[in-house]
Amino acid sequence: MEPLPKSLISAVYDAASDHFDAPALSYRGHVGGQIAARAQLRPGEVVLDVCCGTGASAIPAARAVAPAGRVIGLDIAPAMIALARRRAAAESLENIEFRHADFDQAYFRNGSFDAILCGFGISFFPDLGSTLYKMWRLLRGGGRLVATSWAPGRYEPGNTIFWDAVREIRPDLYKDQRVEEPLADAGRLRTILENAGISVPVVEFEDHWQPLAGPDDWWSIVLGSGRRATVDAMTPEERDRVRAACAGVPAAIRIPVLYIMAAK
Repeated sequence: MEPLPKSLISAVYDAASDHFDAPALSYRGHVGGQIAARAQLRPGEVVLDVCCGTGASAIPAARAVAPAGRVIGLDIAPAMIALARRRAAAESLENIEFRHADFDQAYFRNGSFDAILCGFGISFFPDLGSTLYKMWRLLRGGGRLVATSWAPGRYEPGNTIFWDAVREIRPDLYKDQRVEEPLADAGRLRTILENAGISVPVVEFEDHWQPLAGPDDWWSIVLGSGRRATVDAMTPEERDRVRAACAGVPAAIRIPVLYIMAAK
């Protein structure tokens, strides 16, 4: 699947920011904490978080490297950056900085960071090999790269229920979620990383489950994710019909994650 234009990604996630930190999306905090933990961060280290969103991995990273360490978070969606700054301020974290920036355009000296993190962001880059190579050269010797990608089956069974309803009500907006995504395959991910010059990458799978209190929780996930673009393209009546069709989503959905790790 071809990456979306970055201007569209920014617009979609700006719109989704109003639901991004809803309780039903607490899996982002879980995965962000796992990313920071797997980076084996130590006090005093300098960390870059690419596609940082609202700080799911950047904020626990800032706690881990405090007091002398520093974290920089980058994201192309300004509303996400605004939320991240508010979250950091609420915790009185003074060693973290969030910047509205595109990593592909951002400049840092080679060997600037002890760790680079990227939660569910690598699929957004049009030339992933070049982006990964840049991440790798920005790491110091002994630096760690930790990123995540979706494994097959994300948000199921809610995802299938949602897209079946979209196909019935607005077939022009339907996206076949059965299309294979190269970044959902651990073997292909390792090959992409190795081709980018990243030595001995490790890819680990976690099958996390997100509990839902009811249909409203599933709709919060729809509005707080990339599905927001589809919903926003509908009329109010069409949205209501799709939402009603999603009333049968069960009490938990799958969050299948691939953790990508390498040490320089």
